[in-house]
Amino acid sequence: MRKIGIVELEAAIAVARRRSFRAASADLGVSPTALSQTIAGLEARLGVRLFNRTTRSVSPTQAGEQFLTEIEPAMGAINHAMEAVNSYRDKPAGALRINSSVGAARRVLSPVILEFLRRYPEMQVDLVTEDRPIDIVAEGFDAGIRPGDTVPGDMIAVHLEPVQRFTVVGSPAYFEGKAVPATPQDLVHHTCIRARMPSGSMYRWEFEQDGRDITLDVPGRLTLDDAGLMLEAVLAGTGLAYMAEWWISESVGEGKLRRVLDGFIPTSPGLSLYYPSRRYQPVGLRALISFIEEMRRESPSDHRVSVFWPGP
Repeated sequence: MRKIGIVELEAAIAVARRRSFRAASADLGVSPTALSQTIAGLEARLGVRLFNRTTRSVSPTQAGEQFLTEIEPAMGAINHAMEAVNSYRDKPAGALRINSSVGAARRVLSPVILEFLRRYPEMQVDLVTEDRPIDIVAEGFDAGIRPGDTVPGDMIAVHLEPVQRFTVVGSPAYFEGKAVPATPQDLVHHTCIRARMPSGSMYRWEFEQDGRDITLDVPGRLTLDDAGLMLEAVLAGTGLAYMAEWWISESVGEGKLRRVLDGFIPTSPGLSLYYPSRRYQPVGLRALISFIEEMRRESPSDHRVSVFWPGP
């Protein structure tokens, strides 16, 4: 019998973790057909079925569960040994898998990820964007990027920016013939572009008024779940939008949008890179963390500005 290699073992672990050939193949960078053939070949060489397959799901058999329980610690030790050797290189090399919300990815791609890749040409980054909350360990990611207040408590977080600011904006065309809202309660007389959260619930606009936090379910005819689409709609004069400052700053500067109610909007926790509290970190992740910390030292620490987008 031909010896079983690391590729086959990594394939089995990925399928067990993702419970899907399609998702596991995306993680491994191979086609679902190739992955299915790899698993079938592994099962043939072992002489046992490792996975039960249906048209809708994949799950380990009893033999598969035992096999995976035995090989996962060994694969962890092998990966650690490879990372340890990698640390002797002049520059980090290898791949990082990072999961990020869509908006956060747009925010950090150019100032963080692309600059990191320029500095370390032997590194690769697989940046997967989705807005649903996920378990980055269970789904095979090295790190995640999310707003600081949504980072799981058992993770270590590195702040990418001190705070995130939001604002209400509308286009000059929208405000023609309309009274500009002076308080949050005035929004009842306006058309707003509503936002649907990843959970499916409607986002309630957040304000501070007379020392109290208030949230409003604003009126509106259009509901969106993507900030890019929301920006397009507000620029077209469809209504008012509640958006992160960085999304609209350029349009405001060009006179295409007008800010309102700034005195009523609280700050929110900024974005954070987070990762599991484990003893052995991939060399590439350590390099990324050091890179971020270096950028923070070189940028203003004033809480009024972003670490990566210094303001006046």
